[in-house]
Amino acid sequence: MFESLLNAFRAPDIRRRILYVLGILIVFRFLASVPVPGIDRTQLQSFLEDNPIFGLLNLFSGGGLSQLSIVALGMNPYINASIIMQLMTGVIPSLQALSREGEYGRNRINQYTRYLTVPLALLQAYGFLALLNASNVLTGTFDLGSFETITQLATLTAGAIVLMWLGELITEKGIGNGISFIIFAGIVSSAPGAIQGFVANPNVVSLVAFAIVAIAAVAVIVYIQEGQRRIPIQYASRVRGRRMYQGGQTFLPLRVNQAGVIPIIFAISILLFPQQIASYFQTSQIPIVADIANGIVNFFNPNSPLYLILYFLLVVGFTYFYTAFTFKPDETAEQLRKNGGFIPGIRPGRPTQDYLARVVTRITFAGAMFLAIVAVSPQVVAAIFPDLGTLGLGGTSLLIVVSVVVETMKQIEAQLMMRNYEGFIR
Repeated sequence: MFESLLNAFRAPDIRRRILYVLGILIVFRFLASVPVPGIDRTQLQSFLEDNPIFGLLNLFSGGGLSQLSIVALGMNPYINASIIMQLMTGVIPSLQALSREGEYGRNRINQYTRYLTVPLALLQAYGFLALLNASNVLTGTFDLGSFETITQLATLTAGAIVLMWLGELITEKGIGNGISFIIFAGIVSSAPGAIQGFVANPNVVSLVAFAIVAIAAVAVIVYIQEGQRRIPIQYASRVRGRRMYQGGQTFLPLRVNQAGVIPIIFAISILLFPQQIASYFQTSQIPIVADIANGIVNFFNPNSPLYLILYFLLVVGFTYFYTAFTFKPDETAEQLRKNGGFIPGIRPGRPTQDYLARVVTRITFAGAMFLAIVAVSPQVVAAIFPDLGTLGLGGTSLLIVVSVVVETMKQIEAQLMMRNYEGFIR
């Protein structure tokens, strides 16, 4: 593996891409350390300790929320905009037609997503600042007529837009998916603090057991993430012009988990939204409004059984939802028919479409159950290993980290194979 990494650095373009990604991540970590003006740090720490629902937001923003940095909103506005655009693509005919226009259509939809991110970031920044003001975290007066409030709103909104831009730069000029890399960097950045917290109160037995569970979890995640159902495809001999092309046999790889970590991110965003809205009204002067807000916040407590059940079901539902967007059996069946391909024993056209839909539904069930179990696993591990404290095994975090590392290694592998180097995978 180390030799392959050296080979990657020997290739100028691969080295340039890797260094570019590292440079962007350094910029991201720098931005996560730049605080928003007008914040009482002591009150902020007390607020975050009393509101565990913001722990995941803090994780995805690379610790930016704990310091209320200019990138404290993280990737949440962009992720929410992506969810809304995908839902709209499924119901608005013009967007459906645009999504079928190849790269041009994808670029236009991505542009609309960027436009939608701006008002969502502004709305989320306003709501978050209103909540901080109610908790006496802001040192100044929260008023839209105040220059300080406008500066805070503009800073948080601009930070979210810059973070979205950095992610797209990684996707375009680096290696891997930029959004996943930003989240990956946020998760990894919390590791030193977690290790330091554990070292302060070590427990060797729990650490060994934890390490065994972590290694087993990584092995299972890699096994499921790389699992495929290979559908055999046969191509008939065909004549084009004066030449005859001999038929051949290949396969259509259908991944067990085609959605990756997107369903978990979508589910988290959906679950955090009502908590955030309700938390704004917890300090309301109207008793019934405050009681309803407190009830919603308690219902969405990450440690409550109802929350875990809802989280589990949302991950399963979003896995099917996202798979339906990424893999379309009708389009695949039509492409096979146009290219003279067919599945042995299955007639071309509608029978092929129905067969692919059945296969995808079955294997997606396995992938959805896997993602849902991984999503709710942190609470289970925390109950088994209470002595580990801040070094808890987060299933979502682990899945994101492992997925990003595996996908990056595969992309570097592909680049190395093009240059006749031996890659990571043997």
